[in-house]
Amino acid sequence: MKLLLSVCLFLFAGLSVVSLQAQEAKLAQQYYENGEFEKAAVLYDKLFQENNRNDFFFERYVDCLFFLEDYDQAEKAIKRELKRNPDNSSLLVLYGNLYERQFREEEANEKYEAAVASVKKDGYQINKLAYAFIGLTKFDYAIKTYERGTELLKNEEIFSYSLAELYRRKGDAPNMIRYYLKSLAQNPKREDQIKTIFQRFLQGEEDYAELQRQLYANIQADGESTLYPDMLAWVFIQQKDYKNAFRQMRALDRRLQEDGQRVYRLGRIAANEGDYDAAIEAFQYVYQNKGPSSGYYIESKRLSMLSKREKIVRGFQYTREDLLVLEAEYEQFLDEFGRSTATAVIIAELADLEAFYLNDLDKAIALLAELVAFPNLDNKVQAEAKLDLGDFYLMKGEIWEATLLYSQVDKAFKEDVIGHEARFRNAKLSYFNADFQWAQAQFDVLKASTSRLIANDALDLSVFIMDNLNLDTTRLALKMYAEADMLIFQNRFDEAFQKLDSLLLRFPEHNLQDDVYYLKAEVFRQQRDYEKATEMYQRVIDGYRDGIRADNALFALAEIYEYQLKDIEKAKELYETIFIEFSGSTFAVEARKRFRLLRGDNL
Repeated sequence: MKLLLSVCLFLFAGLSVVSLQAQEAKLAQQYYENGEFEKAAVLYDKLFQENNRNDFFFERYVDCLFFLEDYDQAEKAIKRELKRNPDNSSLLVLYGNLYERQFREEEANEKYEAAVASVKKDGYQINKLAYAFIGLTKFDYAIKTYERGTELLKNEEIFSYSLAELYRRKGDAPNMIRYYLKSLAQNPKREDQIKTIFQRFLQGEEDYAELQRQLYANIQADGESTLYPDMLAWVFIQQKDYKNAFRQMRALDRRLQEDGQRVYRLGRIAANEGDYDAAIEAFQYVYQNKGPSSGYYIESKRLSMLSKREKIVRGFQYTREDLLVLEAEYEQFLDEFGRSTATAVIIAELADLEAFYLNDLDKAIALLAELVAFPNLDNKVQAEAKLDLGDFYLMKGEIWEATLLYSQVDKAFKEDVIGHEARFRNAKLSYFNADFQWAQAQFDVLKASTSRLIANDALDLSVFIMDNLNLDTTRLALKMYAEADMLIFQNRFDEAFQKLDSLLLRFPEHNLQDDVYYLKAEVFRQQRDYEKATEMYQRVIDGYRDGIRADNALFALAEIYEYQLKDIEKAKELYETIFIEFSGSTFAVEARKRFRLLRGDNL
């Protein structure tokens, strides 16, 4: 019983001491944060003596003496600790900092050098010393410490990540890259992390060229590793060099005997970025080398055809023979896999090709009519096919069939975006047919659509009709404009331009002039004739600054200068004009964001 009581009293006393020390540590921290360094120094010295000479309390004690500029007492304390613990290299860093605060630079550097030289073959001590230097932003000495540690431990990679971080802080890109790649070899799981770091901190083509050079060297030195080819492919993707990225991905796919997934994903990236040649090459590799048993076979073949179509039609620089070759490839695919729900997307793409480029509306309609009748077809796929089928009927002038299909989709997907799209197309049909008042009423409703794109388009058309109906009692000019708009929808650009030119001749003072120039600019931009597009947009901006097309023209022109003409200063000027002079525009928020990004703001 007495023994138990003694143990309990001992434990209670111990807990009381720990609790008191915790309170004192908290109080010392409070004094330190409040700048009461004399009080903090007394407590930290006491805590140091009572806690087995804890390094943290000693460093805080000396730090307080530094703030008090009591350098004599600080030096005595450091010397006393060095005598007691001569293997603690971090004390030499404190000593060097003491000299540096007294502007004794040479003596300070001697202590720093001595600290590096004294480090032992101990990973913990090496890290501790390096952290002491980093705390003083002595990155060069921290680097020396890690390099010394690398030699002592005879391990080239053990401190590679820490060295990479230090060289990054110094802005030394070649060494930063060198050590990050070493750390990747040490720990392959860091790959995504290191890619993110490179993305953030590599500056321009010179840094990426250095990364490529080092990756090629590492590939030659270690031909078995897949890390470096994968990283090299990633670098090419960052530079939008998808051809070279494909070569690396293909080599990896073959070496690892994969299923083509990485090449397929690269194809999708290249297609989204408009590099259709690289995309086609990637997709063809997958379906030609992996065969029908591959999970990527059908989709690769489809995307290959889609990329070929985008390649030949995007620039409007194609012949009918080009289109017929593509048509034959689609037909061959459908002959191989049949016409069913599994190939519904292919059928829809072929129908689009027939309608908009081969001008065979009857064939396009037949394809989609068969498609929408497939049993068990996904509802969304069927709805999209019905919308396209409605467009084709509209292009043939069969308005009743078009509106019936749009209405079916609208009714089936009342609160869905695809339902809003159907309602928008129905309203636009009425606009093309010169039923302007009903069309405007529908556009007014669609301004509240959850789809920003539909809402903005609806707003534009609503305002456009309202402005021009009030000024044109005959409606003839607006009708001619709508007819030209319809011809553009059909890709009949020459006829559309003839109609627009006739409108300008017949109604030289009409309010539609800026709309005519804007519509022409949109066509030129679609055709990638940026010189003519720029001329037309500028005509709208200069001559019709108070019109409803001015902010649209400014934003479109700014995009051309930013993305196509690469004139960043001009793009900034135009974006700034939008959010300052057209603050109520739907483009104002986006224009401000683009301006800040181009200015280099960290968003």
